[in-house]
Amino acid sequence: MFGELTRASDRPALRFDGPAGKVDLTYRQLAGAAGAVAAQIKGKARVAVWAAPTVQTAVAVVGALVTGIPVIPINPKIGSRELDHILADSSPDVILREADIDITASAPLPGFDVPDEHPAFIVYTSGTTGPPKGVVLPHRAIKSNLDSLATAWQWTRDDILVHGLPLFHVHGLILGIVGPLRRGGSVRHIGRFSTEAVARELAGDATMMFGVPTMYHRLATDAEANPQLAQAIGRARLLVSGSAALPASDHERVFKATGQRIVERYGMTETLMNCSVRADGERRPGTVGPPVDGVDLRIVDEQGNPLPDGEIGEIEVRGPNLFLEYLNRPDATAQALRDGWFRTGDVATVDPDGYVRIVGRRATDLIKSGGYKIGAGEIENVLLEHPAVAEAAVTGEPDEDLGERIVAWIVPAGDKPAEQDLIDHVATLLTPHKRPRVVRFLDALPRNDMGKVTKRALGQ
Repeated sequence: MFGELTRASDRPALRFDGPAGKVDLTYRQLAGAAGAVAAQIKGKARVAVWAAPTVQTAVAVVGALVTGIPVIPINPKIGSRELDHILADSSPDVILREADIDITASAPLPGFDVPDEHPAFIVYTSGTTGPPKGVVLPHRAIKSNLDSLATAWQWTRDDILVHGLPLFHVHGLILGIVGPLRRGGSVRHIGRFSTEAVARELAGDATMMFGVPTMYHRLATDAEANPQLAQAIGRARLLVSGSAALPASDHERVFKATGQRIVERYGMTETLMNCSVRADGERRPGTVGPPVDGVDLRIVDEQGNPLPDGEIGEIEVRGPNLFLEYLNRPDATAQALRDGWFRTGDVATVDPDGYVRIVGRRATDLIKSGGYKIGAGEIENVLLEHPAVAEAAVTGEPDEDLGERIVAWIVPAGDKPAEQDLIDHVATLLTPHKRPRVVRFLDALPRNDMGKVTKRALGQ
């Protein structure tokens, strides 16, 4: 998993910013500390890690991975009921917290190779349709997918990644910590995200940034107001956005302020990364690029029949990136797979050149109105182009005549705009049947820890 770790060189591996200042570990120091964790948890079947954004979390995860003990990352802000469910479902032998990890300790790394099909992580989903499910990810999926991303992004040991993502999920932990360490590069975790902290690292020797759309929205605003910040961000080799769709308006704002075109990618907990715009490819707003190496992708109708390019349907994927199972849920595992293809629940179209355009979730973002299949994301992007709109979400709700009517949820950028003005704006730029029939105003959109809008909370 980690070639540079076994060489135990003095190359920088990790830097974490925190209330007490910066903490740096070289690969030699990380190897020693991870070896000490490996000795500490030897013989355990599963290990839960209290995944705070600290260097101790990274050390604990690396120690478990090299020992072949599956890691269960725990959100440090988790509620008691959800925590009880995860612990009862996964039955970890021990929970490692920051105080349990001594980053100055040193012991030899275990000297054996972990089988590719052996579980590496058990990552719990957000539980939007019931209690969270434990997604069992094997070493095979982690290694193959990170290597495919390295090809797509031209990611090497010379890259230094900066991010401020949480560490209890795929984006921040597997891509953002395990990814750089597999390459033999290094990562700078800035703690709480700020444009100033990112700019400081990119103005130095950092080369890449990973972020979510809410971070890039803030970055765009800050860069527009401060040319020095914009210049620093413009030095990046690669800015990567994921975990939710990046509005085309923010894509253009970042480009105008910094000269940088953001690379978008698309993935899920169960599949890791399915698609990405290449580092040397066209960075087209609203698309997540073609499938990464090793991943097959198709668009199907409700019966599972493949659809031609340009038609809206559900994404199904297969490849070495797939998870093993939902822990203790053979029923859910069987339901999620169809002839070896994973049914993502995400809806998209494919351009003639293979670029994928995500419409949204089948359950919340595909609206069937007046006989048309309408993607919420397309309408949201157009609404965000209106100067009076700061945030926008689009949903469907039952309508006796249309089947579903389109509802726009708007956070105004200042004074509340006229509802008809927004409706006409969409009807002019798209087609009339895609216009909202209802406009509702909010002070803020409900979002989860990753910045994704939780549409199921709208209207409740």
